[in-house]
Amino acid sequence: MNRIVRKLISSKKILFVSHAGPDGDAIGSLLAMGLAVYSFNKKIVLYNESEIPAVYKFLPSVDMVTSELDPSVGFDTAVILDCSNIDRVGRMAEVINKIPLVINVDHHTTNTRFGGLRLVDTTACSTSELVYRLIKQMRIPISKDMAYALYTGILTDTGSFRFSSTNRAAFKICGSMVERGVVPDKVSRHVYGTFSMGRIKLLNMALNSIEISKNKKLSVMTLSKKMFTETGAGDDEAAGFINYAKAIEHVKVAVVIHENTNGSPEPRCSISLRSDGTVDVASIAKTFGGGGHFSAAGFSDNRSLEELKTRIFEIAGVL
Repeated sequence: MNRIVRKLISSKKILFVSHAGPDGDAIGSLLAMGLAVYSFNKKIVLYNESEIPAVYKFLPSVDMVTSELDPSVGFDTAVILDCSNIDRVGRMAEVINKIPLVINVDHHTTNTRFGGLRLVDTTACSTSELVYRLIKQMRIPISKDMAYALYTGILTDTGSFRFSSTNRAAFKICGSMVERGVVPDKVSRHVYGTFSMGRIKLLNMALNSIEISKNKKLSVMTLSKKMFTETGAGDDEAAGFINYAKAIEHVKVAVVIHENTNGSPEPRCSISLRSDGTVDVASIAKTFGGGGHFSAAGFSDNRSLEELKTRIFEIAGVL
């Protein structure tokens, strides 16, 4: 951490990046880290190639995050947050990887240890926990805006403190953020309590799409482009749907195959996997070029929904 802090202090132009299709931890860690270093009067850019999901747009300073990146800026340092490998940042991965110093801050068990400097701790509840440690190491006072970002990152990556990743630090840090002005029910209302009509209609279709393997240990939910078009829902509004597939009796592994709606000529899909805690889905995702945690992982694939579904159902036999 000391080496990372020294480099951040000596750098002049710093790019902060989190993974495409961001969740609460990706956005929370990105905002908190960026705001902390911004207090040093550095030239910074906060980048995520995807649109910020509607449920996180309440976060203070979220407008600092841009989906456009100008490679000519000449960054001397890039901080990659919540990414198990450099490709998780999306289409600008190759450009970002050429920045003189790449700092890798992550908590995924499948992290490939990329970058010139690394803070990778798989025992951390979230990348936001690691960012909190870095901010404390830099002796920067945590502002209310930073507190909301850190609290949201930890809350969402621990599933509201329900997941096995929940540790003592999760409660300690979140308690400290409340002392700094975070209103817990405000965060919960935005993240979990406000849905569009499109999301409700999409959820209805998603539930009807669930298929169960013959041994009842695997459930697969599919989200097609057509479903998003018919309901008017955005990609980000499918967040959390996998929990319904995972809650089915006897299911050990739940899978959501999400056909992206970004207009790509390829049938590019995002696949999420969740287990009941008895199956290492990170190892499954790794065979497809992805990664994640023991109980939560994912990958991307260019095959069609039907091709992917056939391939994934083959997994059921080894569960």
